[in-house]
Amino acid sequence: MQAKELSIIYEKLRCCYGPQHWWPGDTPFEVCIGAILTQNTAWQNVEKAIQNLKAAGKLDAPSLRAIPEAELANLIRPSGYYNTKAKKLKAFVTWLEQRCHDDLANLFQTETASLRQELLDIYGIGEETADSILLYAGYKPVFVVDAYTKRIFSRLRLIPPAKPYAEIQAIFMNNLPEDTPLFNEYHALIVRHGKETCRRQPRCRGCCLARSDALNNTQNPYPCSLV
Repeated sequence: MQAKELSIIYEKLRCCYGPQHWWPGDTPFEVCIGAILTQNTAWQNVEKAIQNLKAAGKLDAPSLRAIPEAELANLIRPSGYYNTKAKKLKAFVTWLEQRCHDDLANLFQTETASLRQELLDIYGIGEETADSILLYAGYKPVFVVDAYTKRIFSRLRLIPPAKPYAEIQAIFMNNLPEDTPLFNEYHALIVRHGKETCRRQPRCRGCCLARSDALNNTQNPYPCSLV
């Protein structure tokens, strides 16, 4: 997959859906919390959990450290896996105090690769979550790879379905300008397309990446094309 192909896909998605203005979150800290809560669930469930935290006055690092874990789990119940996610949130805010005294502006002054590894060392934070925090909370030029990325680009036959996260990420970061707004917008468009069109059961008719003369080809279940 080359820079030209990535640019064509981006332009087709942008023309189809328009600017996404993503990620949803009022503050960088809220974005970090949302990035952890959104693991294995839909964003609307995360919104309910975040609203619960706001209503309880618990959407800040000191409050999350102080609240009993069982009470926190109950507040974030709508996000699913709430007991495990409560432990993850506790781990994150404990690290945040130790690392930078809850000063996110100071935290994000750290060199990107080094900070990414620090995040990955925290309980419950994997590559996608770490990169979401770096991109959307820290405004770092890091491309986020998620299940929608793998689904769409494997159906386009541009990556194998089982290609590792790091190798997929490298394709984007090596073939696109190192540009935070571009990475933000591209990922947001991928998510939009994955939710609305390139679903588990794809809606190929009307898809901006589908080739019209391939829609009726029963030999090819995914008539995606760059032309």
